[in-house]
Amino acid sequence: MCLALFRRPAPLPAPSVPSLRPTPMPHSRKFIRNFSIIAHIDHGKSTLADRLLQATNAVSLREAKEQLLDSMDIERERGITINASAVTVMHHHTPGHSRDVLESDGAIGDNIGTGGDHVRGAGELYMLNFIDTPGHVDFNYEVSRALKACEGALLVVDATQGVQAQTVVNAYLAINENLELIPVVNKIDLPSARPEEVAMEIEQVLGLPAEDCIYVSAKTGQGISELLAAICDKFPPPRDPVVSQTRALIFDAVYDDYRGVIVYCRVMDGPTDSSVRDGAAIRVGDKIRMLGTGRTFQISELGKYTPKPVRVQSLAPGETGYIVAAIRTLKDVRIGDTITLEHDQATEALPGYKPPMQMVFCDFYPSTTGDEKGTDFEELREAMEKLSLNDSSFTFQPVHSDALGFGFRCGFLGLLHMDIVQERLEREGDVEIVQTAPTVSYQILMRGTYAPRKDATSGRDIAVIGEENGRTLVEVHNPADLPDPGSIEQIREPICKVDIILPKQYIGDIMKLCLDRRGTYKSQHFVSDTRDMLSFEIPLAEIIYDFYDRLKGFTSGYGTMDYELIGYNSDDLVKMDILVNGDPVEALSIIVHRAKAEYRGRVLIAKLKEQIPRHQFEIPLQAAIGGKVIARETIKAFRKNVTAKCYGGDVSRKRKLLEKQKEGKKRMKQVGSVDIPQEAFMAVLEQGE
Repeated sequence: MCLALFRRPAPLPAPSVPSLRPTPMPHSRKFIRNFSIIAHIDHGKSTLADRLLQATNAVSLREAKEQLLDSMDIERERGITINASAVTVMHHHTPGHSRDVLESDGAIGDNIGTGGDHVRGAGELYMLNFIDTPGHVDFNYEVSRALKACEGALLVVDATQGVQAQTVVNAYLAINENLELIPVVNKIDLPSARPEEVAMEIEQVLGLPAEDCIYVSAKTGQGISELLAAICDKFPPPRDPVVSQTRALIFDAVYDDYRGVIVYCRVMDGPTDSSVRDGAAIRVGDKIRMLGTGRTFQISELGKYTPKPVRVQSLAPGETGYIVAAIRTLKDVRIGDTITLEHDQATEALPGYKPPMQMVFCDFYPSTTGDEKGTDFEELREAMEKLSLNDSSFTFQPVHSDALGFGFRCGFLGLLHMDIVQERLEREGDVEIVQTAPTVSYQILMRGTYAPRKDATSGRDIAVIGEENGRTLVEVHNPADLPDPGSIEQIREPICKVDIILPKQYIGDIMKLCLDRRGTYKSQHFVSDTRDMLSFEIPLAEIIYDFYDRLKGFTSGYGTMDYELIGYNSDDLVKMDILVNGDPVEALSIIVHRAKAEYRGRVLIAKLKEQIPRHQFEIPLQAAIGGKVIARETIKAFRKNVTAKCYGGDVSRKRKLLEKQKEGKKRMKQVGSVDIPQEAFMAVLEQGE
């Protein structure tokens, strides 16, 4: 009996252990190629990455599947890439040959694997380290991080769609990093493909020669042998180490429940003499230091993804791999930091990245549905802390709302990022969430001296970001946190540079859309005979919700856009409060332009009237600026026919019953609470056009 009481609990299921291979001699930097795959969303990056893995025999036909590098279910369901994935594969190539024989014995398609300029397995053995990056503008920081660790990039363009907005942005990111670009025209197997026209668009817009474009079909495998040969010949090898001390650049990090934080790094510098540490810059057992944070850890595991995790004993300059060193949280790792050895530290860190900047903010509150107890605040906190271990690009802090109770104020990179985080919380954390309308950050220039104050929701000090001519400049992320209007000199809103590529016949409609959103026209560029690129400067608050949907609607789905934050401009902005049953609901407050305030208020109140269900008492809805009500609607109460049982008699009896009902409704209105559904908060975003 005693033995049964003290029996040891069953062990947790062990993770899949990476295979261990003998440590080879460091691969010659001359035959290492580090590159990224960049493109506009849905132009075939992930499919091309899958095809490269099969062509280099990194995965067999039995192991192959679509979006092999996308590990999350939500990535597969939506067909998008959220996190960049780094992979190492090996490939034989004879320098100077324009087409290679693939390692996969021609099993992935009828158009490849036959012919070629050398015998399979002959030539030099190249190590190809490539990163499959996201294409959506919200995850642009992932692309910039990946490019820092590369010497080249494959710029993938859809042969049916041509150059798109994000194509241009990603190309310029690579050019600013002085990377070698190989333009790849993908999907040439489609009946509507126009590869020659797209190649000319690439030359006209980006200045890359049309004859340098490589025509491929990632789906059928056509052109993959020529692409691999171009990767080996055109991309430069890693630069020679400039210092003898070890320096490695961290370009990504993820959290594993069993091994802690797994750090992805690119080794930039290390011993130049092969007799020193056998030419290895980092070895298992080394004690490493993060130059940015000053933290030290001991390496317990090194490896590469091929795409299966494979352990190695060392990494040499020019190579990429992952490091496991018992790092407990992602907060201990800074993306863009430099890793060096504790006993022989580098004196200067590598150029890193700017930290990801949150552009959209909204509140998450636990939801209760029906008679059952819904999500608890602590359950939501636990789910968000767990998710933050794998996604350090969003922030959250506790807030309180009179209408919704305790919740969290969250910062995101964009609307898609916000949608992804909410869905992951509900799936992985098993919580139900009420989400308020997204807002942007504002800069407030105070009049006179400014006494530090705490914001209305989180209780934390409002961030002071600087001074101008003796006046204090503060930043707020929530309209509820605005200081007293009498102390505000200016309200500055974020302004974005928006590039839109669209067919020429829709230019008039899109220019009207942009001007209606307080946009400022900047320029118009020629892309091809049928398409142009428009550039506007538009407030971020005007484009975060339905601007992209309207753009797609006006252009029949052919328009694409990219936006970039360029600064803050002051304007005649005011805070509009929404009062429900006489009480202001801070989660529904918005900052609007004064000229549009009355129109937005009327539209918003009308939508709230449709979204908020009827109660047993009358509910007035009001939109107000300061003490002035600019719009009002009333939600009628449910009313029982209390006189139905009166079949006659004196009229005073009916009047008495009606007066009694009226008193009950009045008392109920004073003590009753109004249930505001999720749809009501999202109605704030509708422009009413």
